[in-house]
Amino acid sequence: MTQSRRQTAPPHPAELPSLQTLLNNTDWASLATACGTGEALPAALTLLTDPDPTIREAALHDALGPVTHQNSIYEATVPVALYVTAILNHPAITAGDDHREHETQNRPTLVQLLDWLGNTAYDADDECVAAGERFFAEGFLDDYEEMRAFRDSRPVIFSAVHPLLGHDDADVRHTALVTAIPLIEHPLLTRHQADLADHARRLLATSTDRHHRDRVLDALKAWGHDTSGLENASDIAAREHYALLRAARAAWDGNWTGGSYSDDPPF
Repeated sequence: MTQSRRQTAPPHPAELPSLQTLLNNTDWASLATACGTGEALPAALTLLTDPDPTIREAALHDALGPVTHQNSIYEATVPVALYVTAILNHPAITAGDDHREHETQNRPTLVQLLDWLGNTAYDADDECVAAGERFFAEGFLDDYEEMRAFRDSRPVIFSAVHPLLGHDDADVRHTALVTAIPLIEHPLLTRHQADLADHARRLLATSTDRHHRDRVLDALKAWGHDTSGLENASDIAAREHYALLRAARAAWDGNWTGGSYSDDPPF
């Protein structure tokens, strides 16, 4: 959590601004990042749509890393997120990464952009807010303006992610689904829950990606669906493994917060 010095986050837009508007009308140098200000962000953001996938790969690190370091949201996070949202349908992104991209052994740029948006949305989801209120009091979002600004921007981000749920490439549509799950916690988007549940069932019928399966299973359970018939042996093993880890963590925390003392910490 960062402490905002002033009201700098842009208001939630009625529609997504153009790329040039986002670049030119944002006072990047005044916005905080994990390592100073966002003065260098416009150059890095522009390179995200470079025709060369190697250049795009480097730009991903330079543009996205400074605004989500250690799962925190900064003053520059929202304008970066809106820019990323605006380029999801850019020709350099939607054309698909050619053979040169596969030679770098990196995931396609579109998938990585979606993944970043989803991870950022999870960092600002209702569970994170609830945890913040437990530790920092009920006015958590009043003091964390950057997170509130991102949460307010979820509808416009979702509007660009939603069409990708039907993408021809399975990795794109599955990543879009995982990205959409935390976005639809916004009150204006909860009506999409049934549609996402259908997409989740289709993902579970075909995907072996552990991260994707965990995310959609958790979402279905949170939405009140019975997932027992959707889990495979790998899901069950993973669930049991996570339960063991949580139990070990709880025992470890108890030893240091008033529980019985243990001479041998479970390293």
